[in-house]
Amino acid sequence: MQIKRSSRTTLLFLIPFLVVILLFSLFIYYSVSNYSENYLFKLLEARANKVAREKIDNKNAIPIEESSEKLPHEKDFFIAINQQLNISKEANKIGIKEAFFREAIQKGSSEFVTEKYLYKGILYKSKAGNFIVITAAENYFEINQAENLIKTLLFAIGIASLLLLYIAIYFTRNIFKPISAITEKVKEISSENLHLRLNENNTNDELNQLTMTFNDMLDRIETSFETQNNFISNASHELRTPLTAIIGETDVVLSKPRQADDYVESLKIILQEAEKLDNKTKALLFLAQTGFNGKVQKKEKVRIDQLIWDVKENLESLNSKNKIHLDMELLPENPLKLKVFGNTQLLHLALSNIISNGCKYSDFKIVTVSIGASDDFVYIIIKDTGIGIPEDEIQYIYDPFFRASNTKNYEGYGIGLPLTRNIIRMHNGKIFVNSIQNQGTTVQITIPTWKPEEV
Repeated sequence: MQIKRSSRTTLLFLIPFLVVILLFSLFIYYSVSNYSENYLFKLLEARANKVAREKIDNKNAIPIEESSEKLPHEKDFFIAINQQLNISKEANKIGIKEAFFREAIQKGSSEFVTEKYLYKGILYKSKAGNFIVITAAENYFEINQAENLIKTLLFAIGIASLLLLYIAIYFTRNIFKPISAITEKVKEISSENLHLRLNENNTNDELNQLTMTFNDMLDRIETSFETQNNFISNASHELRTPLTAIIGETDVVLSKPRQADDYVESLKIILQEAEKLDNKTKALLFLAQTGFNGKVQKKEKVRIDQLIWDVKENLESLNSKNKIHLDMELLPENPLKLKVFGNTQLLHLALSNIISNGCKYSDFKIVTVSIGASDDFVYIIIKDTGIGIPEDEIQYIYDPFFRASNTKNYEGYGIGLPLTRNIIRMHNGKIFVNSIQNQGTTVQITIPTWKPEEV
């Protein structure tokens, strides 16, 4: 397959150049041929006038046969135009067409070409009468130069073809060599070794751009595979834990008759575990719905500052320990810059997750929420002074069910951040998390501002 592709590319290089060279060679040949022919006809015309003057007007001139200015194999003919003129007979005698004589008489000049000779005829008027003076000379180009020019051009075409073939093969190999290397490397990559990457160079050519794009795609695929594997592993574990507790408690209760209080206590445990299972199941379903292949959500214009006030009031009403401070110093003068196009309930949920995490993991110290905006984006910054996230674990914060090692004393399922990121992505936004353990966490959310054409 590669050989066929390389050969096809070589021909695509070679054929157009050969066609151009052939056309250029034909142009050179016919240009030289026409130039030589026209030049010789001018010489013949000059000789015809000269010999006419010497032969007809000047009887004492040097004989034509002895003239040093004669052309190669020159032949001169003087034909009087009178009543005895037999054009057909004269044409046969010289070996040219009758039309040659008629053209010379009517137009005053005529030309005729044979394989070996060029004939130039002129109408010469003198005191002795009118004559058709014909001067013929060897077709020097056809006899002496044409063959040599053709050989030279063919030799040049042959050398050019070999050079072009070499260049075409060289460039074809250099073009397909990196492509072949990419193909071979890609064949090695499978779901078992998604960590492999194509070799990138420091150039800005198209192949390097292709390599970088492919590596970026592999990064996303690897992340997706890891997330999926972690999701399945964690989901099965998280769902199995409450189910095991429910089944175990039920088995204990049913193992022998017990007092009414024991049944009530067991039912409370079963209910508690069932509620955990229900919450985790709902969280999983909601997480799936907010993924990239989830259902389309209804969107509308949303004022971010008003939404954050609603989130603040809601969280503080749910838990009086929550302390949220809204920093409005960066608010723009134009309130339209605070509008985004999105789903109010989902954005409310996303911001509630981040702010409530800040309150929970800072042991209910003050969480500061700052709002700013530019012409294109709305910025939301949530900052707390809580336990933070260990540096070596921050890369896993978006994995479903992942919980940092320093959160064992805090309730949670590890669904909040993945869910929030999905919601922000649905709104074409970005989320950045910066955290230092035991010092706090800062989360920045960026969402494009609403544009009139979006409605």
